Amino acid sequence: MIRSRIRRLKDQFIKYNLDGYVIPKNDEFFSEYSNKDRLGFISNFKGSAGYAIILKNKNYLFVDGRYTIQAKIESGKNFRIIDYKEIRDIKIFKNLNLGIDPKLFTSDQIKKFFLKNNRVKIINKNLVDNIFKAKQKKIIPFYSLDTKVTGENHSQKIQKILSFLRKERLDYIFISAPENVAWLLNIRGYDSPTSPIPNCHLVIGKKREIYLIVNKKKSKNLVKEKKLKKNQIIEFKNFPNFFKKLNGKNILVDRKTCSIYFEQILKKRLKIIKKEDPIYLLKSIKNKIEIDNMVNAHLIDGVALTKFIFWLKSKKKLNITEVDAQNKLEYFRKQNSNYLFPSFDTISGSGKNGAIVHYRATKNNTKLLKKNELFLCDSGGQYKFGTTDVTRTICFKNQNRKIKDIFTNVLKGHIAVVNTDLNKKKTGRLIDIEARKFLVKNNQDYNHGTGHGVGFFLNVHEGPQAISKQNSVKIQNGMILSNEPGYYKQGKFGIRIENLIYAKKVKNKLIFENLTLVPIEKDLINFKLLTKKERDYIFKYHFEVYSKLSPLLNKKEKKWLASFI
Repeated sequence: MIRSRIRRLKDQFIKYNLDGYVIPKNDEFFSEYSNKDRLGFISNFKGSAGYAIILKNKNYLFVDGRYTIQAKIESGKNFRIIDYKEIRDIKIFKNLNLGIDPKLFTSDQIKKFFLKNNRVKIINKNLVDNIFKAKQKKIIPFYSLDTKVTGENHSQKIQKILSFLRKERLDYIFISAPENVAWLLNIRGYDSPTSPIPNCHLVIGKKREIYLIVNKKKSKNLVKEKKLKKNQIIEFKNFPNFFKKLNGKNILVDRKTCSIYFEQILKKRLKIIKKEDPIYLLKSIKNKIEIDNMVNAHLIDGVALTKFIFWLKSKKKLNITEVDAQNKLEYFRKQNSNYLFPSFDTISGSGKNGAIVHYRATKNNTKLLKKNELFLCDSGGQYKFGTTDVTRTICFKNQNRKIKDIFTNVLKGHIAVVNTDLNKKKTGRLIDIEARKFLVKNNQDYNHGTGHGVGFFLNVHEGPQAISKQNSVKIQNGMILSNEPGYYKQGKFGIRIENLIYAKKVKNKLIFENLTLVPIEKDLINFKLLTKKERDYIFKYHFEVYSKLSPLLNKKEKKWLASFI
């Protein structure tokens, strides 16, 4: 089937005079998780980031370190799998006409990856769409969030943008990232399978002109609420003509999500200023109401996860599959009426599948959990007032010393992150070193970042903050990140321990606090490798978990959870 799709794509090359065609993972809104997965259609690759380059005689799939193993399994029969880092320098890409859909790429992406040795040809018709008919989703209108949830009304947020425009001497800003529009207007939608994203764009002028570029049917609630007037709603197809009417000299566009398509339209009328949309930083700093709501979401989520782990570890016969396990976890989450849907596809991997960083079990591809294997479960939920993401590695019988030592070194890194002195180590790059140092001493490491930023009832992965080797964004009060060091032995097992944490100011000192309330697998800890401070941390963490969750558990669950203290 995949070969047939690739052949049909290549059949179009002659018409457009192409040597190849580039297919990214993202859709027109640059969403991480989209209902229209062109890359998955053409390559069978299900990861959240990647590019396919289809040439006349060869096919290439570029992914980062998280997805190398997964890509080989899912796409290796039809594609050569290559790391992102090599995309610019690989010798095969020279003097080629590479076709692209301008709605799916930014000019920065093209310069970074494809222009060094090639000619990029813009084709205003997506060649994959010619052979790929995505299911038409029902159009559901956007909805507004109450200030009891957001802590700040949309007028206050818009005022921040107007102040920014005046300070930077800008006439307009084009907000292309839907999650940034969602934050600014306090709206949410149904346009992503795992995030409450409202697919739309926004234009704001320095004189408080506001225009929402959107399917009009999705905006009717916003007009009804008088958040916007009818003449402030612009259909996508009318965008080019609408822009001819704007009076001004310049416009700021987000270099990460403003497509070449929009850039071409805007530059006909205005001088384009390319920067990072200021909303990324503004929404990364959560206010007190947002933090309180996230705390409540994690309490609910902690109950579901703890009940799930107890259920799993109490089974005398482990006759369940990876899919059975993730379905049971979903069942526990659904017991609370505030739960909406997963914040990403659950990673439920037993044994060797746990070594695939972003593994996905399906009905047609799942294995039985085994007593002698580690089970890695990475999952999250979208609640009406918060987003969660947590990973636990679970065992069902005593493991050998080597595995326990690795788990304990991962745990030591996890503890080092949450205990960081943020007045000394202020960036994710410096914190990342602390997370890896215990593994590195044993010539071990992991091929992914230690932590990503997290949105407030939005995307589970949001920047600009992150804990990684490259990230130099200063950690600020109210920022939420994941803390997830790990270790993966290909073909054998995977280990990861993940909590969400947030930066909190206490008496002029910035510290991390845990949001996640789920017990950590004590049966995998070699306590001899822990310092007193680390042992105290484990005790205090489990004491807090027990104190907050026990009133919401049954007697057996409560007794089991007490054994962690």
